[in-house]
Amino acid sequence: MKYIFVTGGVMSGLGKGITTASIGRLLKNRGYRVTAVKIDPYLNIDAGTMNPAQHGEVFVLKDGGEVDLDLGNYERFLDINLSSDHNITTGRVYQAVIEKERRGDYLGATVQIIPHITNQIKDCIRKAANNPLEDGTIADMCLVEVGGTVGDIESMPFLEAVRQMHGEVAPDEMILVHVTLVPVDTMGDHKTKPTQHSVKALRELGLHPDIIVGRSDIVMDPGTKRKISEFCDVSQRAVISAATACDIYEVPMELEKEGLADVVADLLNLEKRGADNEWYRVVSKEYTNRVTIAIVSKYGIEDVYISIKEALKHAGRKLSTEVRIKWIDAETYETQELADVDGILVPGGFGIRGIEGKLAAIKYARENKIPYLGLCLGFQTAVIEFCRDVLGWTDSVSEEWGDGRHVIAILPEQEDVHDLGGTMRLGDCEIDISPKSRIYDLYGSKKIIERHRHRYEVNPEYIDEIEKAGLKFTGRCGNRMEVCEIEDGSFFLATQFHPEFKSTPTRPSPPYVGFVEACLENSRAKK
Repeated sequence: MKYIFVTGGVMSGLGKGITTASIGRLLKNRGYRVTAVKIDPYLNIDAGTMNPAQHGEVFVLKDGGEVDLDLGNYERFLDINLSSDHNITTGRVYQAVIEKERRGDYLGATVQIIPHITNQIKDCIRKAANNPLEDGTIADMCLVEVGGTVGDIESMPFLEAVRQMHGEVAPDEMILVHVTLVPVDTMGDHKTKPTQHSVKALRELGLHPDIIVGRSDIVMDPGTKRKISEFCDVSQRAVISAATACDIYEVPMELEKEGLADVVADLLNLEKRGADNEWYRVVSKEYTNRVTIAIVSKYGIEDVYISIKEALKHAGRKLSTEVRIKWIDAETYETQELADVDGILVPGGFGIRGIEGKLAAIKYARENKIPYLGLCLGFQTAVIEFCRDVLGWTDSVSEEWGDGRHVIAILPEQEDVHDLGGTMRLGDCEIDISPKSRIYDLYGSKKIIERHRHRYEVNPEYIDEIEKAGLKFTGRCGNRMEVCEIEDGSFFLATQFHPEFKSTPTRPSPPYVGFVEACLENSRAKK
């Protein structure tokens, strides 16, 4: 097993996750089997209970793991499915060590950061690295992104574990990539001091970067690379310029131009292989059309919906269509905001805030036959809106919101749940699809597997009456409703599951493809 560790310096938010995913893509394009691990130094066990407005999207894995959004980037870039083992948090590490101490596994030893915590970290990394891929094989190499910034107190045990691993493997089995900020001053010159200080902090921890990736708005010139090389004791060819790209999927191509793949191959003693450029052809497809889609949400932070944004982009590329997103605040929604859009999407979420705005937007889409795609809560609110306006059940609500006619009820197994973390209906579930339905046409299959994250469902008591009124449930998991659509020729489709979590540039999600295609048809019809 070869390991590529990626650390960050100077400041957070530089794009370590995209850099990590891009390095993996370079290697995968050369035929190597690649997996990835994200280390998050926070004390939470997982990302499930974290406020998305502060932390960003909670990405859901096939096994139900609620993880950092970077794992979504890994899956999209690498076309792989990861497991909960691939997200290591301080909370998980300490929980495992404490459980071992309580069982007496340490035979009365005093439990300390070194060696017990660092050993647990190394064990977690090796376990994730050696998890079989979907075809049953083991990856050739594992990318490990260490969250946070060098110098953070929270990251210290993880960096110490990395240092220890460096001494436990052969020289050509592990490299360290350090991502730093190389800012540009008012004269347009790159400044290297932040990188120098960041590398100094890393070396004080016993680590030395093999590759430095310099993040900047513009490409670094040879003089800047030479200066970083001399001050940081890194080969000049291993100083990589990572200028801000228009699209994250362009980053691997830019790193390819910088020769990063060859540098990694030399350091890890890998066979030099030519790159398969099919992935690049897919992600660089030119647009010939354009649509505008409204996302009616209660969070004003786009990172909360990153998988939705990317899934729309994947579908758009397949259809050579640029998808422009118009963000609409559900709390301040006004009908005229939808006048110039080609489609409407209501995403998932929790709580009652912004619900009336979402319901109004759904009504507008249904009555005006504007293409509509609802996801999770967007599925539940579509059912509620239909019950209120078509069936006349004006008191229809979700049980989550309080008193009323609970057309959306809590899942039976959730009734006695008190702990919030990891207790929802999570991950992959098999769904039966009705033939002669729009959802069947999109998937071309009577059975599909998609990922879930919810506590509430359509109340079985009302299903027959809802369907008689014209809202059909065309996807089911046992007695649970998974898909609803209106069979009137318009594109009105909603799913209890989250199809965006499985969408990649090479395998765009079928509901998103159908939705964008419907939006394109709507756009053309208006001209």
